[in-house]
Amino acid sequence: MQNCIDAINVYKIIVIVRGVAKEKLIPLVRAMYDGGIRLVECTYDASGKIGDEEIAANIEMLAKEFEGKMYIGAGTVVTPKQVALTKKAGGQFIISPDTDTEVISATKQAGLVSIPGAITPTEVKTAHKAGADYIKLFPIDLYGPRYIKILKAPLSNVRVLAVNGITAENMKEYMDAGACGVGIGSGVVNKKLIEENDFAGITELAKAYTKQL
Repeated sequence: MQNCIDAINVYKIIVIVRGVAKEKLIPLVRAMYDGGIRLVECTYDASGKIGDEEIAANIEMLAKEFEGKMYIGAGTVVTPKQVALTKKAGGQFIISPDTDTEVISATKQAGLVSIPGAITPTEVKTAHKAGADYIKLFPIDLYGPRYIKILKAPLSNVRVLAVNGITAENMKEYMDAGACGVGIGSGVVNKKLIEENDFAGITELAKAYTKQL
């Protein structure tokens, strides 16, 4: 777990992978690796169209393929069952859209890094008190970088990640305001480039972010 925490502190960018076909995942993640990305989140499907076991299988595939190179975790984790599936698959961190103390507890018991979602001071404190390693401030784009600075004034002991609406142009603003990392989605996981198998293009998108560090 500590290795994963160290990686988040150093590499700072977690790329969110959602709705990508299994056969495209390895070339996609390899392209991101070439662009300097070292942390990838595979999201569970809240709609239920894609089963949890199928997502867990994708996590396992990536964890084995990029062992020793990348940290693979799960996103949109809303149940302890998904935590267990991720642990079994070799995932190393758990990201949720909300603050669910049951999920946080299951994550810590599994020895994984806990990153629940929160936005208000009460949610942030609740998540931190429950044992979260980081707090995912989501959706931060509705509040902006200044919100992080204000929030961190009384809660300076809490490590936060800025997620939603983070671009290569505004990422530094969020980091300067007090975020110790960011979550990136379509800014790197460009569906058009993936469909066209333009993985060199994905690498360039990743570099646009990593060069800001």
